[in-house]
Amino acid sequence: MSMAQTLYRRRRARNAVALVLASLATGFGLFWLVWILWTTLAHGIAAITPSLFVEMTPPPGSEGGLANAFFGSMAMSLLAILMGTPVGILAGTFLAEYSRRSWLGETIRFVNDILLSAPSIVLGLFVYTLVVKPSGHFSGYAGAITLAFIVLPVVVRTTDEMLKLVPNQMREAALSLGIPQWKVTVQVLYRAALPGILTGVLLALARISGETAPLLFTALNNQFWSHDMSGPMASVPVVVFQYAMSPYESWHTLAWAGAFMVTVFVLCTSLIARAIIARRKVSHD
Repeated sequence: MSMAQTLYRRRRARNAVALVLASLATGFGLFWLVWILWTTLAHGIAAITPSLFVEMTPPPGSEGGLANAFFGSMAMSLLAILMGTPVGILAGTFLAEYSRRSWLGETIRFVNDILLSAPSIVLGLFVYTLVVKPSGHFSGYAGAITLAFIVLPVVVRTTDEMLKLVPNQMREAALSLGIPQWKVTVQVLYRAALPGILTGVLLALARISGETAPLLFTALNNQFWSHDMSGPMASVPVVVFQYAMSPYESWHTLAWAGAFMVTVFVLCTSLIARAIIARRKVSHD
């Protein structure tokens, strides 16, 4: 047997081992994902009916749904995205285009990384001190501000990295035509980096959709339907937390159903983000 054949067989064996280990790791992760989905569905399927989406959270011993919690989560999450996304995109643009190698840019990136890894309950306490305590009451706006603090570092990091991936030739070609820097950024760079930035926004939305601790200190909860975000507002994670800790079986079922809906939403949002990334790669190839 020649040296080339021996080397070839050795590489094939290593490749087979790596493939088996990777497949086992993938199967291990998928097992827990399926197990979580099955457990939440099995315990909450009794409550997954049309009334879950049209009826309010019930008092003890009564039937009801999570309509007010779904609305509250949607309202606070969308407002958080509207507040955090523009600031995050502008900050990420500053880091990538105007402060790429400066000490100020590196300092901002370091602080952003700290904020990215900060526990959400700390952000909730911060907003409680800054907004809730001076105003004297809990509110949906305070909850949205807390969630916006969670959205902000994700969008900053994503925008920074996506703009760095845009080839410098595109900047140089646009600038050589006499186009102002701000137009190059808005009409050329943003257009090229849009799929990646949108992916970051979707991942931030998936992250805040399941946050419970910061909302306990800011939005608290509301058993009734309310579209007034200046007062306490219900949210699915908080309702799931409170109902899971209760002694009532009907509330437990609603908690499982709410947990299943949050899990499905996060899963679908993550899949959409992955699909955008895959489409971007195909278009570039």
